[in-house]
Amino acid sequence: MGLALALLCCCGVVAAQQPASLPAVIELVDDGHFAEAEAMIAGSLDDASLPADTRKALEFERERMRRILIDFHRDEAEVRKRLGERIPDLRDDEFARWKQANLLEHRVIDGRTWYFDRAVSNLFRLSPEANARRPDPSFSEGPMESPNAHQASVREAALASGDTSVGSHRIRVTQTLTVDADAVPAGETVRAWIPYPRAIPGQQENIRLVDSNPDGAEVAPESVLQRTAYLEQPARAGEPTEFAVTYELDILARYFDIDADRVTPAPAIAELAPYLAERAPHIVFTPELRAFSRKVVGDETNPYLIARKLFAAVDEIPWAGAREYSTISNISDYALHAGHADCGQQTLLLITLLRLNGIPARWQSGMVFEGGDGPDHDYWNLHDWGWVYLAPYGWVPMDVTTGRFEGNAQLEWFYLGGLDAYRIVFNDGWGSQFQPAKVHFRSETVDSQRGEVEWSGGNLYFDQWDYGFEAREIRPSTTNPSTRSTITPPEGT
Repeated sequence: MGLALALLCCCGVVAAQQPASLPAVIELVDDGHFAEAEAMIAGSLDDASLPADTRKALEFERERMRRILIDFHRDEAEVRKRLGERIPDLRDDEFARWKQANLLEHRVIDGRTWYFDRAVSNLFRLSPEANARRPDPSFSEGPMESPNAHQASVREAALASGDTSVGSHRIRVTQTLTVDADAVPAGETVRAWIPYPRAIPGQQENIRLVDSNPDGAEVAPESVLQRTAYLEQPARAGEPTEFAVTYELDILARYFDIDADRVTPAPAIAELAPYLAERAPHIVFTPELRAFSRKVVGDETNPYLIARKLFAAVDEIPWAGAREYSTISNISDYALHAGHADCGQQTLLLITLLRLNGIPARWQSGMVFEGGDGPDHDYWNLHDWGWVYLAPYGWVPMDVTTGRFEGNAQLEWFYLGGLDAYRIVFNDGWGSQFQPAKVHFRSETVDSQRGEVEWSGGNLYFDQWDYGFEAREIRPSTTNPSTRSTITPPEGT
């Protein structure tokens, strides 16, 4: 029996079995009333006439509870112990204050308090007071999170050439996905989807599959917004099941020199309509979000200056390690209220705010890795960002998590109109379908950066496999300008 269902059984069923209203079940799960939600789900699933889509949605709410209890599995004694290892003279009043402010992220589930797996490490990013109590209060950061020579050279090359795509370099990448030994019965076929880049003119080009393990990777068409390399092989008793793909591609940096006085409202054309619309569950114009927008935007009417205000406001939300996206019923709303957010949560919030203000915006994500002079890139991380439409420039990139560099006159707004050349795009839309399609639930319902795995018996969640990424530069970056076509965005993201 899984952790979630075991806890539900221990708590007992607190409501008679009855047909479930899906919104009611979602609200119960969000509010931590798991036993009541389970009772409603069980009652409905016993109804043979239940529509298939409703049945699947209710089954996912049961799975969502299980996943939440994987993210939130530490009790208070364990969290106090872990925090005390970092702050040896931890005081009770400090712990109580940080808990009360939800700086130690926790949830009450059926009357019991459970802490997020990363609550302690996140505390030090969210509370300067707590961080100052550590012997070593420093943090490690990615190479692009501060102004640097690469960003400056991208800007200079773009200004000198008049081109918005510069600094092409060629990268060879190997991505791996390793399923735990005996996670799947021996002889059963393991199906794996490894993220794979699609060609985007002026951003990443000349993509070539070099090798795969096992042979015969099925690469999805360029039209698939969350493109993957699909592989399958049988599981062997006592052995991990290993998958890998190696490919090469050219990556270019982007920079648009935006003059606010030239920016006009987006044209009312069909191609932009999907990027102005709400898209439940994560892009919804809630009353709270409308109020936040009014407070930030004020009486500003220039689209670029509105985008700046919203970018700066979202950038002020502290970064912290995130719970799994599939466990959150509305990510932009979560980012607005949680007191912290990671890159995807910030990006979805910014996209929602921009669309609310009549400014088209869309999603993009993938992997970032280390720049520098050497051929090996030891740093890599999952990352999410987006694009905003500013007439007459068209689509321009935005990376609100790398953010604003205050105090640097030239690079302050680099990431509202620019991108470095050390990122690979896997996704040109969120919540998109794979080709070939998965049969079972996705582990990640929004994005596709680590991969997905399943077998005939069901999905394999993130606790049953691991992934890896290695990038090597095989042709160094240049600042020679290049002529590129205008990017045509994907439909309906």
